[in-house]
Amino acid sequence: MQLENYQLADHNQQGLDAHKRKLSSWTDSVANAETIIQKLIDFQIAIPSWALGTGGTRFGRFPGGGEPRSLEEKIADVGLLHALNRASGAISLHIPWDIPQDPEAIKQLASQHGLRFDAVNSNTFQDQPDAPLSYKFGSLQHTDAGVRRQAIEHNIEVIKHGVALGSDSLTVWLSDGSSFPGQLNFRKAFNRTLDGLGEIYAALPDDWKMFVEYKAFEPNFYSTTVGDWGSSYLYASKLGPKAYTLVDLGHHLPNANIEQIVAILLNEGKLGGFHFNDSKYGDDDLTTGSVKPYQLFLIFNELVDGMDERGMNHATGLGWMIDASHNVKDPLEDLLQSVEAIQLAYAQALLVDRAALEEAREANDVVRAQEILQEAFRTDVRPLVAEARLRAGGALQPLALFRSLNIRQQLISERGLKTVATGL
Repeated sequence: MQLENYQLADHNQQGLDAHKRKLSSWTDSVANAETIIQKLIDFQIAIPSWALGTGGTRFGRFPGGGEPRSLEEKIADVGLLHALNRASGAISLHIPWDIPQDPEAIKQLASQHGLRFDAVNSNTFQDQPDAPLSYKFGSLQHTDAGVRRQAIEHNIEVIKHGVALGSDSLTVWLSDGSSFPGQLNFRKAFNRTLDGLGEIYAALPDDWKMFVEYKAFEPNFYSTTVGDWGSSYLYASKLGPKAYTLVDLGHHLPNANIEQIVAILLNEGKLGGFHFNDSKYGDDDLTTGSVKPYQLFLIFNELVDGMDERGMNHATGLGWMIDASHNVKDPLEDLLQSVEAIQLAYAQALLVDRAALEEAREANDVVRAQEILQEAFRTDVRPLVAEARLRAGGALQPLALFRSLNIRQQLISERGLKTVATGL
């Protein structure tokens, strides 16, 4: 379904007076309020096609109804999100689930919704029905050269689909690893993986990027061949200037200092992008900012500081994307919440007094440094985010409008109760 202009206008009119009162304290007294609003308007977060439906657990799936049944319906759902918040202007596809039968028609459809195609994602962590060989014991690390060749050719196929759609980056996440001591020769696994990534890298167009994603565990629990940011950085460094590390916030061991990882990768020019989510125990894929909002802010604090130091454009310098799994929430509602949480953390990071913070650091004034960060984090920046949405043509309160229009029930009426959006 599509959001009508009058529906947006009616919703915004109802909340406009209250919004203006909340915003006035910002525009009247904060010197850089207009700058922050413009940066928020420019900042877009890609929506992954697999997050538009219900995610599975190890024990099963609980479909919520109205999930998109095709690539066209996935684009329509992201278009709906973008119409509501004006901050979801890109979609990230996962091959082989999202193979376009008519790339030009798909590009036109995305354009009609104001969307571009973000990174394309390969899948060598599942066996596909038409694949002759299995990834049970890995893909690029596999002892069988035939399996490795199959994985390489799949990634090259994904690049071709991305080129046809106007994407400019490939994300490679490998589940390769081992579950028991002695199962794997670590050095051979590393070298085979590097060789495979090298062939895929050679197939990249000149203006493309490769994002090498890492993960500490799951589905293998003894070792993972690209298990941490160091191994990803090593691969990216060996591959060349078009290869970067991708940070998924859930792909770390408990209590990892992700903000420090981000700072170092930025310093080395090897941070490529993000998969935003949140976690309590592991790779929980929860709503961004729902469990550790202060950590999210601290990560953005390092992002803003490091990107400014390198003269990078906040909106385009890195790849920004959500990666979540929805088991108990409406997927579209969850994505609206995640996008807003990302915007809030970004806006708070833009408020940090960087000169004062650096002065406190140089003086070893630990208390002052903490106060500067927490003052920004505790500031309610929701009026700035809402104003950015309003100016961009979105809803003051996207989630409230989504519910008031009963959009999920409309999608169920159109698509049914038992549709499935993803192969996960």
